[in-house]
Amino acid sequence: MKKGDRTREYIIMKSAELFNQRGYAGSSLNDIIAATGIKKGGIYRHFGSKDEIALEAYNYAANVVNGRFSEAIDKEESAAGRLLAFFHVYEDVVNTPPFIGGCPLQNTATESDDTHPSLRDKAQRGMHNTLDMMKRIIYEGIRTGEFKEDVDPDTLASFALSLLEGGILLSKLEGSNRHMQMNMASFSSFLQQCCLKVH
Repeated sequence: MKKGDRTREYIIMKSAELFNQRGYAGSSLNDIIAATGIKKGGIYRHFGSKDEIALEAYNYAANVVNGRFSEAIDKEESAAGRLLAFFHVYEDVVNTPPFIGGCPLQNTATESDDTHPSLRDKAQRGMHNTLDMMKRIIYEGIRTGEFKEDVDPDTLASFALSLLEGGILLSKLEGSNRHMQMNMASFSSFLQQCCLKVH
């Protein structure tokens, strides 16, 4: 990778951390300069605007989290285990989230809902990508006979993601992982009692 490309990637990485902690609106160009140690001219050599940085920064943060999801999923053999793997990634969200500042999808969606259409679109695509990952796991569980045939993948994926994001929000707000732990336990019980065939 060329030096210019490395610099660009560094700006994206540090900006992603900054935006995910302080928000897009709460982060100025001077904050990006302070976080990267790169002067204004150096920033604008690689990006035309703060908006451009923000969109690339979201992609970076989302890719980091998706990588963690994929790693956790690959360790599981059952469909139920793969769905619970999403929760395990955020199991200690208060102290060691998969990306500094918490969930990029949640943070971006909350902040940009009515203020930044381009970032909102990014978050919306991120939501659909995560739901699609979950639905593929559910369809596979149905195909192999692990899940009942009448399980609706769209409904179950929406329920799983809602529990995950709700657990993240409440745990971060309270400064305790107990909400995530409770949601994980509830979802695990739901999968065992309602979705898995009795053998």
